[in-house]
Amino acid sequence: MAKAQRHQIDLLGNAIEYEVRHSSDASNPRIDVDIHGVTVVLPESPSVTPDELLRDNAAWVVEKTSGFEKFREQVPERRFVEGESFPYLGREHEVVVEQRPSSSVVDGTLRLARHHVEETSIERALETLYRRNARQRFERRADYFAEQMGVEYEQIEVRNQRTKWGSCSSNGTLGLNWRLMMAPREIVDYVVVHELAHLREPNHSSEFWSLVAEHDPEYEAHSEWLTDNSARLIFSEDDL
Repeated sequence: MAKAQRHQIDLLGNAIEYEVRHSSDASNPRIDVDIHGVTVVLPESPSVTPDELLRDNAAWVVEKTSGFEKFREQVPERRFVEGESFPYLGREHEVVVEQRPSSSVVDGTLRLARHHVEETSIERALETLYRRNARQRFERRADYFAEQMGVEYEQIEVRNQRTKWGSCSSNGTLGLNWRLMMAPREIVDYVVVHELAHLREPNHSSEFWSLVAEHDPEYEAHSEWLTDNSARLIFSEDDL
């Protein structure tokens, strides 16, 4: 794939920057819009120019670009230093570095083991704490709800996906994003219930949502919270 070229075009009164990539794998021209910007991907023998493709899809491109711009504006500025606060189960916790055998969450603080910070960094030690506690909480809540729902799961994998909160494989493996530990407790429970429900109803059918509602009556509000607040669960710039 050739090096990307940067361009700019006016779409519906909006100055849109975009890149052009030529790909031998592309059979048709397409437009990709994500947190990093707009990319026009063209096959080796394109049937349209990038500008033609963008103008034909102007409204969609502007809407998607605007959405990602608003998302970036909502992303909190994280500083990985002592005294900074990070959300943990929906509440802000201060970062403390001290001599202790292992990192832990104590009385509204994220207390990091000094030896771990010195070996790595505050960012790495903090992520390790989130991940470890995520596994404990995910397993505890999954065990609780699985019994209530009459289902059995195989195992839980703590995932590092940037945008996906949960998944359920056909073999019964639940994949749950450790960044959920920054969200309120009820949001964690909603995602757990959602994925467990897929063990009975693989599709998002009315039966599926009825099962979810039975064990999380406020699931609609919790789903909306995730949509509206996903930027607050960004851990670092590497997530973007």
